[in-house]
Amino acid sequence: MSVEASATAQRVGEPAGAIRDATALRTDPAAWDAFVAATRHGSYLQLAAWAGVKAANGWRGRRVVADGPGGPIGAQVLLRRPRGSPWSFGYAPRGPVTDDWSEASIGRLGAALRASLRRGPDRASHVRIDPEVERDGPDDPGGSLVAALAARGWRPGPPIQPGRTRVIDLRADEAALWSDLRKKWRQYVNKARANAVRVVDADGDRLDDFYRIYVETAERAGFTIRTAASYRLVWDAFRPAGQARLLFAEGPDGEPLATLFLVRCGDRVVEPYGGMTGLGADLRANYLLKWEAIRSSREAGAAVYDLWGLAHPGIAHFKTGFGGREVVYVGAYDLAIDPLGRRLFVVGERVRSAVARRKARSGGRSASEAPGTVDPDADAG
Repeated sequence: MSVEASATAQRVGEPAGAIRDATALRTDPAAWDAFVAATRHGSYLQLAAWAGVKAANGWRGRRVVADGPGGPIGAQVLLRRPRGSPWSFGYAPRGPVTDDWSEASIGRLGAALRASLRRGPDRASHVRIDPEVERDGPDDPGGSLVAALAARGWRPGPPIQPGRTRVIDLRADEAALWSDLRKKWRQYVNKARANAVRVVDADGDRLDDFYRIYVETAERAGFTIRTAASYRLVWDAFRPAGQARLLFAEGPDGEPLATLFLVRCGDRVVEPYGGMTGLGADLRANYLLKWEAIRSSREAGAAVYDLWGLAHPGIAHFKTGFGGREVVYVGAYDLAIDPLGRRLFVVGERVRSAVARRKARSGGRSASEAPGTVDPDADAG
């Protein structure tokens, strides 16, 4: 089935400002998801489905919401207790969610987090956030959000999600998007077409093909990925609502040459996972695949295409050729709920990192267990 035949638009929730019932946002997954989808920086990592994905790895999801005159501010916090610790670590991947980034709003969120996570089974040492807000952008003019976080007790923390990415505004027409590609990139797209490469949408029965390409890419590039079951969990969580797409670039004989796993939230499409074979690289299949993902996402009604991270210069070079603009985020921040617990957590993390480095030097590999999506992007040309 072709991309053109299968792309469908996802329903966008009601405007964030219209959803003001904090109780409903805490307790009703559908209301929460509509709120996330309607905000400017809503991420699929804040949707209820992502908490379901991470539950398989022992993370508990809890939504913490505070209301205010500028609208709600909330975060889906994932919690897990390190072995031997009386405190959980809380992480809100790409949270919080709001359209009010004022210091007062940040203060209300902090108070709600402290009240919710100070005691009981979800007692947390600290909570980490990494909002999808551009540094010095419209919601951080002159560093106002960074200053507000500092004023309300948030401190810079180690990053989990990509700190910078490249985004493409899909509100332009297709001709403008095509002209925004570098000339050489357009030539590569046309070369793939001349080589009879085609792009197709696929269903979950082809996740094994996706994973086989991903494994090959990881071995070639030298990074670690999760088990095949992990990506099936993501597919099964997001596909029923039409929020997940699996794309392949195939050769004339149907051989899969490159793949992209896309996830959508509201009018925003991101590409957290992807890879290509050696033959796919030779045939420039990844260039055609990327262009078709961008083009068909626009056709399906999306307004933003997020290329999801610029992990190293090779990936940055490849993605830059597809246009758009680079975005640097404000970064990760920690709020201490229990200062002693946070200090002990930091010490424990240093020990775990040292052990991981020793294992890496000895040739061992282990996939990250962070609750966000931290796989390196693997579709560089």
